[in-house]
Amino acid sequence: MTPHLEATISRETGRPFRVASADSLPGGCIHDARCLAGTDGRRFFVKLNDRAHLSGFEAEAFALGRIAATGTLRVPSPIATCEAGDGAALILEFLPLQSAGKPDWNRLGRELARLHRCTGEAFGWPHDNWIGSSPQKNSPYPEWPEFYAACRLRPQMTWAREKGLRLLRAEALIEAVPRFFKDTHPLPSLLHGDLWSGNAAFLNDGTPVVFDPASYYGDRETDLAMTQMFGGFRPEFYNAYNAEWPLDEGYSRRRDLYLLYHVLNHYVLFGGGYGSQAEGMVERLLQSL
Repeated sequence: MTPHLEATISRETGRPFRVASADSLPGGCIHDARCLAGTDGRRFFVKLNDRAHLSGFEAEAFALGRIAATGTLRVPSPIATCEAGDGAALILEFLPLQSAGKPDWNRLGRELARLHRCTGEAFGWPHDNWIGSSPQKNSPYPEWPEFYAACRLRPQMTWAREKGLRLLRAEALIEAVPRFFKDTHPLPSLLHGDLWSGNAAFLNDGTPVVFDPASYYGDRETDLAMTQMFGGFRPEFYNAYNAEWPLDEGYSRRRDLYLLYHVLNHYVLFGGGYGSQAEGMVERLLQSL
């Protein structure tokens, strides 16, 4: 795809670009990630995969553009998507993410809260997108509990059952979703959508950067919940977020409801112990009511 990448970058940046090297980068489990260095010293971050992933690349570029436009969190600027033959690519600004300085966790917390203050007219997104390699439905809903039940929990529970998970009380939990929101009324906040520790990093001056979004307008608490799924976020991040925009009472119970979506998705993608974890979460959530 090198000629197509060169042509696309040249066109989108208004400067001729010729590839000098294309070094593989670690961390990706779905795409082939490369640092594309040009003969003029410029560098670009490129994701490569087969043509079937073009829509996912387009969705990612769209979300990055939406986040960048808020002027809150730093993201790699999307340059373009392109395709050639059986391949597709997403071209992004290259950011040196290995931090030699002190990561500014306070700033990450503040800027995430400011991102969440950017709201939409309904819960959802202009189009469906992806969470990892799973489809993510984003049909608009005026009320958050209905959106979360219909577009998040129900699809994942259906796919989990197709893979053999019993989830005997899944329907009972879906019907009970509104009961988790008796005392709170979430706003349709602009979300990152997949904010685990592997999708956040820092520049050498400590500036936080987030990437690989699965964005939509939803309850801000879903982003906070995802940060706790695998750990890695420092206490000062949460303190700074709450100082900027305190979380509502009852977050700890809703957090588990939000984590269930991601645990189910991990079961659908990877199987293993995520299945029993999901079944246990369904039972505990129902008991909490």
